[in-house]
Amino acid sequence: KRTFEALGVSQEIIKAVAQLGFEEASPIQTAAIPMLMTGVDVVGQSQTGSGKTAAYAIPAIEKIDPDVTGVQILILCPTRELATQVADEVYKLTAFKRSIHCVPIYGGASYERQLFELKKGVQIVIGTPGRLIDHLERGTLKLHQLKMVILDEADRMLDMGFRDDIQRILESTPKERQTVFFSATLSKPIRDLINRFSKDPQMVKIEQKELTVPTVEQFFYEVQPRMKTEAFIRLIDFHGYKLGIIFCNTQRMVDELADALLAQGFSTDRLHGGIPQGQRTRVMNKFKNSEFEFLVATDVAGRGIDVDNLELVVNYDLPYDPEDYVHRIGRTGRAGKKGMAMTFVSGRDIYKLQFIERYTKTKIHRGIIPTAVEVEGKRAELLYSKLLKTLEASSYKKHDIIMDRLLEAGHHSTDISSALFSLLLGLSTDVPPLALKEKSMNSRDRDQEDSHFARGKNYKSERGESGQRGRERDHSSHGHYNAPRSDSRGAGEGGRFAKKSFSKGPVRKYSKAR
Repeated sequence: KRTFEALGVSQEIIKAVAQLGFEEASPIQTAAIPMLMTGVDVVGQSQTGSGKTAAYAIPAIEKIDPDVTGVQILILCPTRELATQVADEVYKLTAFKRSIHCVPIYGGASYERQLFELKKGVQIVIGTPGRLIDHLERGTLKLHQLKMVILDEADRMLDMGFRDDIQRILESTPKERQTVFFSATLSKPIRDLINRFSKDPQMVKIEQKELTVPTVEQFFYEVQPRMKTEAFIRLIDFHGYKLGIIFCNTQRMVDELADALLAQGFSTDRLHGGIPQGQRTRVMNKFKNSEFEFLVATDVAGRGIDVDNLELVVNYDLPYDPEDYVHRIGRTGRAGKKGMAMTFVSGRDIYKLQFIERYTKTKIHRGIIPTAVEVEGKRAELLYSKLLKTLEASSYKKHDIIMDRLLEAGHHSTDISSALFSLLLGLSTDVPPLALKEKSMNSRDRDQEDSHFARGKNYKSERGESGQRGRERDHSSHGHYNAPRSDSRGAGEGGRFAKKSFSKGPVRKYSKAR
């Protein structure tokens, strides 16, 4: 790695990256920036979360003539979310280059706003192929002054059927332009496109033994489809994850799972192609601000999601393509932080998982589902730790009147405490509270419960406050990655989510293992 000063970029860029908190360039930035500054065509291959956006954006910004208000840089992205993310990063990198302007152009947004920005004069346009074609046909996007065209996640654009649109756009650009391709993989269609529209391109590839991020722990859980929701709930309750993305393969599954999690008291929202663009933008902004805990999304909608401190990625449905697996789990474990990736499989999915392991050159470990008793015990431990800290700090309000009434009624203080713990934890009357910490399943009992999940055995659970039976859910986890959680989950009315205190949120109960 090298400093940005050593890469020969301007002082304005150096100040911008310093303001963003970057002290040195990433490997892909170190390799690509000097090469792109020379003006040659480049093909970059780097994993998600490696800093590739800045790797092409910084040289692009440096090439711009601020006195010329025509479009000089064109960046193509596969999705609206990625286009918005790239535009945000370009905006931050141009913080000290006041006369440089950029605009994102994508479907689902207002034409009028985009026309206004284009007429006002912008040097950088970031957009999706479909909307860019619309503007080219209307004559509102003029590329005769273009210096550089960049295709970000080119492999995804081809997978989404944008090949013809990409070719039309590239054919509309000046022949003397600089062409840059960034792609996670280099399939034959990508190579054909590169050979046709590039001139002696230089390859920038960051060699790694693994395509996946090394800071992400990866586990799979063998579960029947109808048992996945129970599995997810137990995993979350046991490990205490606070911020995660759950990927499903279809819009219908996204809606069903989001509704099921909301019914169980999780603060959750959804993101897929069937949701209007305005609503999608609002959901993404809320998720980036941690206004809710779990985002359920499809691959297309989930592309370009960039959220700080994302702890967890769940492959609720196994992706069809190993490349999608890489992109999904690349949402977490960024900037050296720890992350967790969980994948649910059943039946022949195990063979697909083995193919993913070979593709990524990574071992995906088998996860152990915690029993219902273990989940309850973990919740009891969390409550005990929180109570102990509260008592030691004397940070609580006295309730002498209620205590005196209970004592006068003949109840002992230990019985009162036990009753309060039972209410807080939503414990079943047949599970002694004091036994939770000590009770653990022997290997035979655990194997029996694990087999219930693998075979799809019904596992009933209920919400503590309402007392209503929930849907049959499924299995859970084991203790690999602990992020203690002291508060429960709650969703307010009208889709507005707010954190609730431990004592107020809905409590999930688990029946005893057979």
